[in-house]
Amino acid sequence: MWNEFYISEILPGDNAALKSVVALLEKEGLKRDPNLDYICGLYDEEGHLAATGSCFRYMLRCLAVDSRYQGEGLMSRIVSHLVQVQALRGSTHLFLHTKPSSAVYFRDLGFYEIAATESVVFMENRRRGFADYLEKVRRETRETQEALETREMQETKETGSGAKEAAIVMNANPFTLGHQFLVQTAAAQCDLLHVFVVSEDAGQIPAKLRKQMVREGTAHIPNVVLHDCGPYMISFATFPGYFLKGEDAVILGQAGLDMQIFIRIARAHGISARFAGEEPLSHVTDLYNRVMRQDLEKAGIECHIIPRLELDGEPVSASGARKALLEGDTGTFRKLVPDTTAALMLHENPGAAR
Repeated sequence: MWNEFYISEILPGDNAALKSVVALLEKEGLKRDPNLDYICGLYDEEGHLAATGSCFRYMLRCLAVDSRYQGEGLMSRIVSHLVQVQALRGSTHLFLHTKPSSAVYFRDLGFYEIAATESVVFMENRRRGFADYLEKVRRETRETQEALETREMQETKETGSGAKEAAIVMNANPFTLGHQFLVQTAAAQCDLLHVFVVSEDAGQIPAKLRKQMVREGTAHIPNVVLHDCGPYMISFATFPGYFLKGEDAVILGQAGLDMQIFIRIARAHGISARFAGEEPLSHVTDLYNRVMRQDLEKAGIECHIIPRLELDGEPVSASGARKALLEGDTGTFRKLVPDTTAALMLHENPGAAR
């Protein structure tokens, strides 16, 4: 049966083929994602589009089979093709979203559920992918706990035996005095503070450098342990609305999925509270904070929204720091960030005058 079909890449300028993809997706109750970097079509012997699938970074997206051909194994062929395309790109750890009613088909194709909401299931193609991530967080936590015990700053020696653990998730693009204030405020209210740093390279500052800024800017706070978010929190896979423009309803849905993943992480590591900065400037982050408060309270996890640090009556923001850096206003930039961030971004000594 498969010999009667052929797969072809659909190029950005092939308007007729793209129109047929949109029509098929809409017929099957889906929308074409505006952010795709590879699209393919599976055609029957008469040249009619029978199935389609796409990629964006390390994700498979917009997967659909015409209802006339469902049950003939065409989705398996589409997914196999996209996995090969991703392998050629060097991506072997893949993710996808699907409807709850369709999740069983992707399980049969080697994908495993990570988290789900009423409308979407988030899956990956590694059986232990998320479990390995949780173990990595556990190892990093254990190292910090051992250091705290050595300093005699922690009365309990085992996670879950009474110590309060909390978390912050931040982009730190760049790490500002506002971020530092948030970490200090949260760390003073718990025994151990997990700071998860967004791993996506989506802005002008690479993830590796952002994490280094956080590490150096919090080095004086002994009960902080740093983690990468990986592809699991505030990533293109779980919350693309953070990086890409989208409708409010879509952003709210994505934030809900991101929260379900955080809740799994929190429960696995005994995290009972999450701290975040108040967001008067970013509409997307404000929406995210609303979902966060609602979902965490339902899950029995405390949610603390901390008023933003202000300078001259204005909230300190990463966007303001980026603007100053872009305009070459190093004086303003130094006022908004710790000396450690200035040293890394301006290639100056940490003790440089502000």
